Amino acid sequence: MSFEIPTPRETLELTMGDGATIRVRLHGNPDGPRIILGNGNGFAADGYYPFWSLFQDQFDLAIFDFRNHGQNPTAISGLPAHNYAQMTLDLNRVFREVNAQCGEKTNIGIFHSMSGRTAMKHACELGFKWDALILFDPPNVPPQGHREYERMGVFEQRLYEWAMGRPDRFSDPNELAQHYKDTRAHATWVDGAHELMARSVLCKDEEAGDWTLSCPREFEASIYIQAMTLNLWPTAADIGGVVKLFGCDPEAKGAPGPAFANKALAEDGGYEYQTVSGTGHLMQIQEPEQCRDGVLAFLEEKGIL
Repeated sequence: MSFEIPTPRETLELTMGDGATIRVRLHGNPDGPRIILGNGNGFAADGYYPFWSLFQDQFDLAIFDFRNHGQNPTAISGLPAHNYAQMTLDLNRVFREVNAQCGEKTNIGIFHSMSGRTAMKHACELGFKWDALILFDPPNVPPQGHREYERMGVFEQRLYEWAMGRPDRFSDPNELAQHYKDTRAHATWVDGAHELMARSVLCKDEEAGDWTLSCPREFEASIYIQAMTLNLWPTAADIGGVVKLFGCDPEAKGAPGPAFANKALAEDGGYEYQTVSGTGHLMQIQEPEQCRDGVLAFLEEKGIL
């Protein structure tokens, strides 16, 4: 199978407070309720197309990459501004500008991993602005002394070391796609997703003739290490609105740290929570239909649809 992203009906070129550019692509049904969707660290929102394409007929889709990812140019503010505090402000501006330029309507936030963490921080610090917030596997690190603190520390440190050592130049996107296929955590993505994600996270270096990561590896690594001092372990009441956690399967072979951390966060914080059976951290690309069904069932239960 080969995935091709449809041409957006419109692209919003948004300027963040420090001058960084974020490109929001509008897809789907403009008359439907709006889904605003962002990416995980080191990935790109277009790579989640196997998941978000399932919402195209019913929902108005605002798809965007967080700063220094995917279709966005590298921000002139660089690595010092590549942090959760700035991304929280970015999310606030994206929300505000999408509603200002496209009209206010029902807004459903769907965020994975890094962007899920950012959405939590945004809700806690700047107020809950959504009709519903749906978070896929935000890999929050609990406070020191918590039963899952050590496991998450190991998880983030390993990812930091991996990111700092990963290849950052490729002869073509197929080289990176094969790397995804050979990696246990990504091997079970749906057919065609490896090639799609590779195309989505790479940009052509016309001068050198090869391909580079749109999110430099040092930027990706910094997000992993920031997790250890982010101090983000909010309750559902702290979030302040309709929210649900979807977690990868802690019973799956080789389950990563977030599988256990999200289960613990749900237990500690009183979240509505659902495990996506048989999945790892990139569950939306492993089991897109199962994830879609969970989202729709939750929205219907809450009277949002």
